[in-house]
Amino acid sequence: MTAGQRADPRYLIVFGACVIQFTMIGLLFGNGLLIKVYEVEFGWSRTLVASASSLSMLMMGVFAILAGRLNDRFGPRPVLIVSGIVYGLGYVLLSQISVPWQLFVVFGLFVAAGISTHDVVTLSVIARWFERRRGMMTGVVKVGTAVGQIMVPLIMALLIAGLGWRRAVLALGLIAAVMLVAAAMTMRMPPAVAPGRAEARHAGMTFAEARRSRVFWTICAIQFLFFPTLTTVPLHIVPHGMDMGLSAPLAAVLLSVSGGASIAGRLTVGIFSDRIGGRSAYMLCFAPLIASLLAFLVIDVQWMLFGAIAVYGFAHGGFFTLVSPTIAEYFGMRAHSSIFGIVLFCGTVGGAIGPVLAGWVFDTQGSYTWAFATLAVFALAGLGLALSLPGRRPAPAVLPEF
Repeated sequence: MTAGQRADPRYLIVFGACVIQFTMIGLLFGNGLLIKVYEVEFGWSRTLVASASSLSMLMMGVFAILAGRLNDRFGPRPVLIVSGIVYGLGYVLLSQISVPWQLFVVFGLFVAAGISTHDVVTLSVIARWFERRRGMMTGVVKVGTAVGQIMVPLIMALLIAGLGWRRAVLALGLIAAVMLVAAAMTMRMPPAVAPGRAEARHAGMTFAEARRSRVFWTICAIQFLFFPTLTTVPLHIVPHGMDMGLSAPLAAVLLSVSGGASIAGRLTVGIFSDRIGGRSAYMLCFAPLIASLLAFLVIDVQWMLFGAIAVYGFAHGGFFTLVSPTIAEYFGMRAHSSIFGIVLFCGTVGGAIGPVLAGWVFDTQGSYTWAFATLAVFALAGLGLALSLPGRRPAPAVLPEF
């Protein structure tokens, strides 16, 4: 770099967003490793544990609405600093639980409030910095999520084996708080360097205009229908694999396989969504999602489970990548965070149903068969709604990215 040149600030922001995704989602995915621990130590049912996870998902959506509004008003840095501290504190408190109500408080308040910012704030910031490559750069940021899915559960499994689950969770909570606050310091909104750029970044519908749109409610309904699978499979696939005879560390590899495959999904859907638009990107995600759920219904051989979870992982990664660019495509950037927050809330309502349903099905029937079948029906309904969305709209003329 020659004298006078400055590094492009966007890529430090992308790195910070990746760290936030890695830390928050990686640690969240590791919670599946604790289901068996709770069963053995406390005698808690999977329905009870899944209910706490579902409460966390529902409250995450509520907090995401607030986080979106705060991000539009105050910017990302203070919002992410607070949420990072709260998230880490949640896992510190989790290491001390001994009765069910404590589990519900930790997940319903601390974990939910902390994780509520991981998409609605970070991805909205990315969408503002990258006007022509929103999908691709969103995919790059969501690769941080996938790497977290791969690495953190394995690290967590090793720490649990070496330190016991309480010390492992305590250490991870403290580390997470430090990493999240450091990453939050890199996040900021882009400056309005020219009148035309300022107009481009603030073009689009207001929140009031968006919520009167059929497309808005269709996207909300789609989010409600696919999100139960995205919350249920990561939580229950580890105990499901252990029920099929896998050891705990090997069952944790299922999450790593899912995370690895999701990298391909995130990048593929991110790149292609810029070219084909949100409607077609939904098709690209629903097809493997439905295929994987149907496969889960019939698989009874351990190695085949790894293949099915890889197909699922591609869809999982793709769905988490396409929502923010799709909202920008249909509604613009004027109220992006606020609109995104409502869409995520609708998803978390559905996402709260899935884990509890799956836990109840297992506790009453001894298998996840009907849970996977129900999720497949939800996904098929979501596919039908996605087909009703308008086709890709011509991209508005904007100034070149700096």
